[in-house]
Amino acid sequence: MPEPTQVPVLNVANLLTMSRLALVPVFLLALFAEGGFDRTWRLIAFVVFAVASITDHIDGRLARKHGLITDFGKIADPIADKALTGSALVGLSVLGTLPWWVTIVIAVREVGVTLLRFWVIRHGVIPASRGGKLKTLAQVFAIGLFLLPLPPILLSLAWLAMGVAIALTVVTGIDYVIRAVRLRARGKRAIQ
Repeated sequence: MPEPTQVPVLNVANLLTMSRLALVPVFLLALFAEGGFDRTWRLIAFVVFAVASITDHIDGRLARKHGLITDFGKIADPIADKALTGSALVGLSVLGTLPWWVTIVIAVREVGVTLLRFWVIRHGVIPASRGGKLKTLAQVFAIGLFLLPLPPILLSLAWLAMGVAIALTVVTGIDYVIRAVRLRARGKRAIQ
């Protein structure tokens, strides 16, 4: 039987993940340019956010299709997602476009899930679930709407999207807690 090949950490999927992290400061500069409410800069911030968000879909697809999945990627990808969405949420709250309670609810869940991943890492890696991926998509869509200089009549659409994102954020957060506890319990039983 042939020995499994080691996937190099430095691969195209992981480079895309790292590029998403590198786009975070670029996004923030565009978001806050000219006081944060200039239409052109808000559109530029939206485009940078959209491009960075698209890399999330592409890097995961490439990793699965070409066997480039690494433990580094499983950990770095959600951290890059959290850095991008977290900076957008905080930025929108600082500008007064989004209430702080929305940012806090989402941030607590995201930080909590990241800490859970590190809490169980000795026992295994918790990959992103389908619900987690749907939550990320909902958050990105809702944040994108809030980044755009929408006319007031369309703000209800942005709020509807954010409501769905918040609901998915809470439900998937609970799911990750359950998965982490089960993984850790299995790991402890295997050691005994």
